[in-house]
Amino acid sequence: MSSFQRPSSDTRIYIFIVVVSLFCVLTPLSRATAPTLSLSVVNNSQKEIRHLFLSSAASDNWGDDLLSASIAAGGSSSVNADWGESTVKVVAEDEDGCFLTTTLNTAGTPSWTITNDTPRNCGF
Repeated sequence: MSSFQRPSSDTRIYIFIVVVSLFCVLTPLSRATAPTLSLSVVNNSQKEIRHLFLSSAASDNWGDDLLSASIAAGGSSSVNADWGESTVKVVAEDEDGCFLTTTLNTAGTPSWTITNDTPRNCGF
Protein backbone atom coordinates (compact mmCIF):
# COMPACT_ATOMS: atom_id res chain seq x y z
CA MET A 1 0.00 0.00 0.00
CA SER A 2 1.14 3.45 -0.80
CA SER A 3 1.36 6.15 1.83
CA PHE A 4 0.64 8.84 -0.75
CA GLN A 5 -2.50 10.87 -0.09
CA ARG A 6 -4.24 13.19 -2.49
CA PRO A 7 -4.22 16.83 -1.39
CA SER A 8 -7.46 18.00 0.08
CA SER A 9 -9.74 20.35 -1.82
CA ASP A 10 -8.68 23.21 0.50
CA THR A 11 -5.00 22.60 -0.27
CA ARG A 12 -5.62 22.66 -4.00
CA ILE A 13 -7.55 25.93 -3.75
CA TYR A 14 -4.74 27.45 -1.66
CA ILE A 15 -2.11 26.42 -4.24
CA PHE A 16 -4.27 27.80 -7.05
CA ILE A 17 -4.61 31.16 -5.26
CA VAL A 18 -0.85 31.36 -4.66
CA VAL A 19 -0.07 30.63 -8.34
CA VAL A 20 -2.61 33.20 -9.59
CA SER A 21 -1.29 35.80 -7.12
CA LEU A 22 2.30 35.29 -8.27
CA PHE A 23 1.20 35.61 -11.89
CA CYS A 24 -0.62 38.88 -11.14
CA VAL A 25 2.40 40.35 -9.34
CA LEU A 26 5.13 39.22 -11.72
CA THR A 27 3.42 39.93 -15.06
CA PRO A 28 3.47 43.76 -14.73
CA LEU A 29 7.11 43.63 -13.68
CA SER A 30 8.03 41.91 -16.92
CA ARG A 31 6.68 44.87 -18.88
CA ALA A 32 8.87 47.47 -17.21
CA THR A 33 9.71 50.37 -19.49
CA ALA A 34 12.65 52.71 -19.67
CA PRO A 35 12.50 55.82 -17.52
CA THR A 36 11.02 58.94 -19.08
CA LEU A 37 13.43 61.58 -20.34
CA SER A 38 12.15 65.17 -20.15
CA LEU A 39 14.16 67.38 -22.47
CA SER A 40 13.87 71.14 -22.90
CA VAL A 41 14.95 72.68 -26.21
CA VAL A 42 15.40 76.46 -26.40
CA ASN A 43 15.68 77.91 -29.89
CA ASN A 44 17.68 81.15 -29.68
CA SER A 45 18.62 80.94 -33.37
CA GLN A 46 16.98 82.76 -36.27
CA LYS A 47 15.82 79.47 -37.85
CA GLU A 48 12.67 77.52 -37.09
CA ILE A 49 13.29 73.98 -35.77
CA ARG A 50 10.94 71.60 -37.58
CA HIS A 51 12.01 68.14 -36.36
CA LEU A 52 13.71 66.70 -33.27
CA PHE A 53 15.12 63.20 -32.98
CA LEU A 54 16.96 61.14 -30.33
CA SER A 55 19.56 58.42 -30.73
CA SER A 56 22.15 56.64 -28.66
CA ALA A 57 25.26 58.79 -28.27
CA ALA A 58 27.41 56.59 -30.54
CA SER A 59 24.69 55.89 -33.11
CA ASP A 60 23.22 57.60 -36.15
CA ASN A 61 19.99 55.59 -35.99
CA TRP A 62 17.42 58.17 -34.94
CA GLY A 63 14.03 57.51 -33.47
CA ASP A 64 10.77 59.13 -34.51
CA ASP A 65 10.27 62.89 -34.69
CA LEU A 66 9.37 64.10 -31.18
CA LEU A 67 7.94 67.49 -32.13
CA SER A 68 4.20 67.86 -32.52
CA ALA A 69 4.78 71.45 -33.74
CA SER A 70 7.82 73.40 -34.90
CA ILE A 71 9.87 75.48 -32.48
CA ALA A 72 9.80 79.04 -33.75
CA ALA A 73 12.91 81.23 -33.66
CA GLY A 74 13.07 82.55 -30.10
CA GLY A 75 10.76 79.79 -28.84
CA SER A 76 11.16 76.65 -26.77
CA SER A 77 9.63 73.23 -26.34
CA SER A 78 9.72 70.37 -23.87
CA VAL A 79 9.55 66.78 -25.06
CA ASN A 80 9.25 63.48 -23.22
CA ALA A 81 10.54 60.12 -24.38
CA ASP A 82 11.26 56.71 -22.91
CA TRP A 83 15.04 56.62 -22.52
CA GLY A 84 17.16 54.25 -20.44
CA GLU A 85 20.69 55.43 -21.27
CA SER A 86 22.85 57.93 -19.36
CA THR A 87 23.52 60.04 -22.47
CA VAL A 88 21.48 60.93 -25.52
CA LYS A 89 22.28 62.41 -28.91
CA VAL A 90 19.73 65.07 -29.84
CA VAL A 91 19.33 65.93 -33.52
CA ALA A 92 17.34 68.95 -34.69
CA GLU A 93 16.42 69.80 -38.27
CA ASP A 94 15.90 73.46 -39.09
CA GLU A 95 13.77 75.15 -41.75
CA ASP A 96 16.59 74.88 -44.31
CA GLY A 97 16.90 71.10 -43.84
CA CYS A 98 20.19 71.47 -41.95
CA PHE A 99 20.92 69.25 -38.97
CA LEU A 100 22.20 70.39 -35.58
CA THR A 101 23.36 67.88 -32.97
CA THR A 102 24.46 67.71 -29.39
CA THR A 103 25.02 64.96 -26.84
CA LEU A 104 23.55 65.45 -23.38
CA ASN A 105 23.75 63.74 -20.02
CA THR A 106 20.22 62.56 -19.19
CA ALA A 107 20.47 63.08 -15.41
CA GLY A 108 17.92 65.52 -14.08
CA THR A 109 16.15 67.59 -16.72
CA PRO A 110 18.57 68.16 -19.61
CA SER A 111 18.27 71.28 -21.72
CA TRP A 112 19.72 72.27 -25.10
CA THR A 113 19.92 75.88 -26.20
CA ILE A 114 20.32 76.29 -29.96
CA THR A 115 21.95 79.53 -31.06
CA ASN A 116 23.07 81.04 -34.37
CA ASP A 117 26.54 79.70 -33.49
CA THR A 118 25.39 76.06 -33.14
CA PRO A 119 27.15 74.14 -35.96
CA ARG A 120 24.79 73.16 -38.80
CA ASN A 121 25.29 70.22 -41.17
CA CYS A 122 23.63 71.17 -44.43
CA GLY A 123 25.09 68.32 -46.44
CA PHE A 124 27.49 70.36 -48.54
